[in-house]
Amino acid sequence: MNWMKFKWFYFLLSAFVLVPGIVSLILFGLKPAIDFTGGSLLELKTESALDTKEVQQLLTDQGFEISSVQESGENQILIRLQPIEKEQAGEIKSIIKEKFEQEPEEVRFETVGPTLGKELIRKTIWAIVLAAGFIMAYVAWRFKDAKFGVCAILAMFHDTFILLGSFSLLGHFLGIEIDTLFVTAVLTILSFSVHDTVVVYDRIRESQKLLPKTSFEDLVNKAVTETLSRSVNNSMTIIFMLIALLLLGGTTIKWFVAALLIGTIAGTYSSTFTAAPLLVVWSQIAEKRKK
Repeated sequence: MNWMKFKWFYFLLSAFVLVPGIVSLILFGLKPAIDFTGGSLLELKTESALDTKEVQQLLTDQGFEISSVQESGENQILIRLQPIEKEQAGEIKSIIKEKFEQEPEEVRFETVGPTLGKELIRKTIWAIVLAAGFIMAYVAWRFKDAKFGVCAILAMFHDTFILLGSFSLLGHFLGIEIDTLFVTAVLTILSFSVHDTVVVYDRIRESQKLLPKTSFEDLVNKAVTETLSRSVNNSMTIIFMLIALLLLGGTTIKWFVAALLIGTIAGTYSSTFTAAPLLVVWSQIAEKRKK
């Protein structure tokens, strides 16, 4: 099958997924968790469900600076507020106990200072920039051609923006926040995406040596045909595991797993249907300029 014949369809499909996410990023941005903004998180479990709005109003009346109160599970609420001490968390539990006549069980309590949150944002940005730079340099050196490195990075950012856009939409409509686990997922997906891309590129390089007179588009098509089944089979084993974790894992890793799942699917697609077609387009533009 001539896969590269439909390269503009692949780009259109990517745009269909990318554009809503990018628009959401511009309009709404991402919803940062306490790891980035600083503050305290207090998650409580009660015998029966509590009204989150009533809890928020109650604590606000008691002088606490509440950012939000939301359900985090069955009969569980997650209170996000300005930094507090452990003793103040005990006061909150006492207030809830007195008002709702239920003994709240503390599921977790975390406090992060705003300085640490800003530092983490800065380090996250640098980590992504450095990872992208090193990967582009390595791929370009490995294949002795800058276009391989540039196209690999473009495919990598394709996956990154799909993941960021997805969580921007989830944050706006469902209130999903991004934390350090999300950063871990992004960096993991960057590596996974480039790994699959390098496999395709390596097959192209091998074919160039064996079939020097064959057109570059045919070589790319040959490489995609030979690696597609391997790439899909490899990715499906990861996807099945992630789906199982998403369905059966705890709430603390739910969105981390979801990020990995979105990124794995995007990475599998981009390695074959973004990175490879980009090479063909680059080659065609270069040939036209020579003529």
